[in-house]
Amino acid sequence: MTTNTEKIFAFIDTYTEESEKLYLEAVIEACREWLSGGAQPALSEIPTKEEIRRGIQLAVLKGMKRNAQPHHQMTPDSMGMLIGHIAGKLAKGNQDISLLDPAAGTGNLLYTVMNAIGNEVTATAVEIDDLLVRLSAVTAELLEHPVTFYVQDALRPLLVDPVDITVSDLPVGYYPDDDNALQYELMPTEGHAYSHHLFIEQSMNHTKPGGYGLFIIPANLFESEQAALLHPFLKKRTIIRAVIQLPDSLFKNAAYVKSILILQKPFAEMKVTPDVLLAKVPSMTDKKAMSLFLQKIDLWAGE
Repeated sequence: MTTNTEKIFAFIDTYTEESEKLYLEAVIEACREWLSGGAQPALSEIPTKEEIRRGIQLAVLKGMKRNAQPHHQMTPDSMGMLIGHIAGKLAKGNQDISLLDPAAGTGNLLYTVMNAIGNEVTATAVEIDDLLVRLSAVTAELLEHPVTFYVQDALRPLLVDPVDITVSDLPVGYYPDDDNALQYELMPTEGHAYSHHLFIEQSMNHTKPGGYGLFIIPANLFESEQAALLHPFLKKRTIIRAVIQLPDSLFKNAAYVKSILILQKPFAEMKVTPDVLLAKVPSMTDKKAMSLFLQKIDLWAGE
C-alpha cells in the first residue's frame, strides 16, 4: 500500500520531471499548484503535517542531489526528530511557544520541531538563500504553520523579538565579514571568527530569559582552535544544560561527527544551577536502547 508521504512525493516528482525549470524551482511550482487546487496528489485521506513535510523533503533531497551545491544541505530526519522530541519536552505543553531558526535553509528542522511541539506554535526563519526561503515558505503554507521569514545574513542585526526556543543546525566555518563580527563577544583578537560561534551568540541574544537554545554542533566544538574564547562566554552568558553525542554511524566521515548542545538563558528566578546532562545517543536502529535513552531525556527535561 502506497503511503501518503509516497503519494505526495510522487505528485511533486512527476510534476517536476515534466517541467522545463530546474528541479527545485519546479518543486516550488508544484507546491503552489497544490495550494491553489490546480493540481493535487491523489490522497485517499487527509495527510498529517509530518506526511506532508516528509513528502516535500524527499523531493527537495532529490533536487539537491541533482543540482549539488555545498550550502544546500538538509538536517537528517534522525537528528530533527530527536531535537523535536527534546523541544517538545522542554515546551512542556505550554501554549503560544515561539521558535527561531537563524539558519533555516529549507525549514526542514524547524518544521520537524514545530510538528513535534504542536499546540499554538509560531516561528521565525532566517535564511540568506532566496531559493531556500521560497522552498521553506511554500512548505510552511502547506503545513499551515505561521512562520515569519527574513531573507538576510542572520549575523547582521535581526528585528526579531526574543523567543522561547531557538533551534539551529549551525553553519560551520569562518565568518568572512570581520567588520560585522566586531560587534560579537566571540570575535577573536586575530583572524576570522567562527560562524558557528557567532550563531550561538546571536541565537542566545534573541532567546527569552529561561528559554532554550538547541544546536547541532561539531563534536569537537569544545576542543577547536577558538574554544578558549567560547568557554568563558558560555559560562558567563548561558547555562549549559546538555551535551548529547550523536552516533558515529550517522556520519560517513568521522571528521563530520556532530553533537547536540542545549543551552538555557539565565533568568532571575533560577535558584540552583542544574547539572549538565552528558549523554551519547545509542544506535538509532536499536529500538530498546533508544526507548531507554528517550526515557532518560524525558526525566532530565522534567527536572
